[in-house]
Amino acid sequence: MWAQLITMRFKPGREDELAGLLEQLRAVEQPGSGLVRQTALRDQNDPSRVYMLALFESEEKAREREKDPRRQEGLLSMRATMAEIIDGAPEFVDLAVVHEMSH
Repeated sequence: MWAQLITMRFKPGREDELAGLLEQLRAVEQPGSGLVRQTALRDQNDPSRVYMLALFESEEKAREREKDPRRQEGLLSMRATMAEIIDGAPEFVDLAVVHEMSH
């Protein structure tokens, strides 16, 4: 498995638009993309900061997903939304999954 952590900061007064952004993201997801789970997390001490943790079957599947032309079409409108509500560019951290535990 492989993961990516995306950090975004919402512009002042735009924090409540996270739900709409997540809906756009869900709409562009394609079957068989390799995405196992995606979790959105909001910083309790700074509500403008949001983290997205995306867990994939493998890095190879995640990279294929990035290049999928069907997904790229949908991301065009999502990028326009992000330009309006996100302060600066999102930050991406690539992560090797070394352990996972579920209860």
